[in-house]
Amino acid sequence: MSFVEYGDTIKDGDTAIVFLGHESMFPVKVQHGTVTQTKYGVIRHSTDLIGKKYGSKVTCSKGGWVFILHPTPELWTMNLPHRTQILYSTDISLITMMLELKPGSIVCESGTGSGSLSHALIRTVAPTGHLYTVEFHQQRAEKAQEEFREHGVEHLVTVTNQDVCKNGFGVSNIADAVFLDIPSPWEAIGHAKSALKAEGGRICSFSPCIEQVQRTCLAMEEYGFTEINTLEILLRVYNVRTISLQIPDLGKAAEDNSSTGFDSSKPSHQGSPCANLQQGTVQFKSGVPLREVVGHTGYLTFATKS
Repeated sequence: MSFVEYGDTIKDGDTAIVFLGHESMFPVKVQHGTVTQTKYGVIRHSTDLIGKKYGSKVTCSKGGWVFILHPTPELWTMNLPHRTQILYSTDISLITMMLELKPGSIVCESGTGSGSLSHALIRTVAPTGHLYTVEFHQQRAEKAQEEFREHGVEHLVTVTNQDVCKNGFGVSNIADAVFLDIPSPWEAIGHAKSALKAEGGRICSFSPCIEQVQRTCLAMEEYGFTEINTLEILLRVYNVRTISLQIPDLGKAAEDNSSTGFDSSKPSHQGSPCANLQQGTVQFKSGVPLREVVGHTGYLTFATKS
């Protein structure tokens, strides 16, 4: 099992996603002889999981059923254990696009945190690219390294435990892109410039406060970065529902008026052919935005090394 290579069957040691519904799922490490409790009953790994195909419908001991899904970066983002605040797929999708990442790209990241963005970056640059990720906190760095090994992507990532603001990324002039998610990104802009390739490398900084953005932009200008711009994504979800509207009989009214010489500038007559017309209704699907919109997560500042 690997987060970047699809496997057909569930094997001992795999990480799988137990899907109970769109709002209810969780990861489980498949181990021979182990059981997992759900609200629908027990799942026995030896008989219910190992050897079955991913996507299978598994019946639990109480008669209910769940789906067992192959893990992806998107599913992992929704189910990972939170060691820090994480980035979600809305921001991640824009980051990978604006950094112009592709298979074979070299990316530097700080900090690693819970590894939400890291898994998406690894999947994007695989199979020939590489991620260099730096984490200040030693235990978080060790846990991230362990997860990358369990998820079969350790050959695509190098985890370093150090302060990026003081010691940089540990590489020079090779990165196609740099991502910063740290409290004071302006202190790491110089190291980011050193890590980027000689010309045309991209940088992104994620900051929740506009004051951080201002200082980061000033630092980018000082180090000669160009095309500096800041974006914010606010996700607006729509619900689809059925609504009913009356059908106006405009066509028949216009036809009657033209045939009888009716003057629309005069008051309507009681005996008008369309005066007592029964109008019907029609039902159709319509999209309606939710009353509450997901709020601010952070500002994404992008720039190019000239």
